[in-house]
Amino acid sequence: MASFALYVRFTLRDGMGDAFDALVKETEAGIRAQEPGTLVYACQTVEGAPNERIFFEIYADRAAFEEHERQPHTLRFLSERTQYIEKTEVDFLKPYAGKYPREASK
Repeated sequence: MASFALYVRFTLRDGMGDAFDALVKETEAGIRAQEPGTLVYACQTVEGAPNERIFFEIYADRAAFEEHERQPHTLRFLSERTQYIEKTEVDFLKPYAGKYPREASK
């Protein structure tokens, strides 16, 4: 289980959810097409908290995460997201148990 993971909580500015979600969907298309080392990139809304978004990301390893951060679609997301976000919280995770996609166990 040589993976690298993170949990991100975004608090959006009022009324920015649709625009932020559209940006995420554009970014996710690039991730699917160009990032084999990104094993999980899950984006969720939070029930009862319309301005909250949770991202759960698992990468094959730290190098895959760093490659993700260099991609044009990610760089665009990072620069454009600031107009929609009030607050960002990031936790870097150290997986120690669980069920992972097949690629993560290699």
